[in-house]
Amino acid sequence: MAKNKVQTILKHVVCILLCLCVVLPFYMVLINSFKTKAEAARMSLALPTEWVFNNYSEVIEKGDLIQGFLNSFAYALVATTLGVVLCAMAAFVMCRKRTKLNVFLYYFVLCGLFFPVNYVTLVRVLSALHLNDTRVGIIMVFTSAMIPFCVFTIRNFVISVPVELDEAAVIDGAGPLSLFFKIIMPLLKPTMVTCFILQFMTVWSDFLTPLYLSSKSKLFPMTMAVYQFFGKNKSYWNYIFADIVLTCIPVIIVYMIGQKYIVGGMTSGAVKE
Repeated sequence: MAKNKVQTILKHVVCILLCLCVVLPFYMVLINSFKTKAEAARMSLALPTEWVFNNYSEVIEKGDLIQGFLNSFAYALVATTLGVVLCAMAAFVMCRKRTKLNVFLYYFVLCGLFFPVNYVTLVRVLSALHLNDTRVGIIMVFTSAMIPFCVFTIRNFVISVPVELDEAAVIDGAGPLSLFFKIIMPLLKPTMVTCFILQFMTVWSDFLTPLYLSSKSKLFPMTMAVYQFFGKNKSYWNYIFADIVLTCIPVIIVYMIGQKYIVGGMTSGAVKE
């Protein structure tokens, strides 16, 4: 009994330390975003002696964050929605119709998990298609980048869905699209939401892809806007911290909403069983 208590205490201590490693940096950024320039430069964990709330309004005005926010939101939302839905459809077909071609395509798609992106070739391909320096081109790149992970994740979940459901739906007169969107897709909600959250966070925080594919400031996402703002205001750490907080808020909101859907989907599935 004593040995089990010691192990439990050690596990709790490790968990608390790991939580502090995540929470403390965000706490430091949040607290310092409300401080004056001199106080924020110290980067301490103490509460501000004077709460400066207009740091955020200054950042929004000077950093052109509204345009960056709209660009990032458009890239992340459109690319992630398209990627997750199309990958779910592809994973369903690859899982249910295991022909030699589909098996080859599945392993071919998985190769994207191991090979790095060649931005030189990518820029040339987009230039040939006249999609360089366009929002459509950037969204296409983001969408294609998430295909290997989403197909791999969703396909492994589709395998657990009984084939009898497909057969029953087909007997009732359901077509291919009706079968997928009305029968299969609701069952895939937990894994699709998980993929959506992970890919939304990836697209939102991506810096290299917009850097290589966009040269116009009107196409810059939040990451590029933050980078430019940091270059102009290196000594204003209170503004930089406020900028970082504004960048993190949408991702946190999407994560919280996604967790609610995941838990809700798993709970309803358990109740049905």
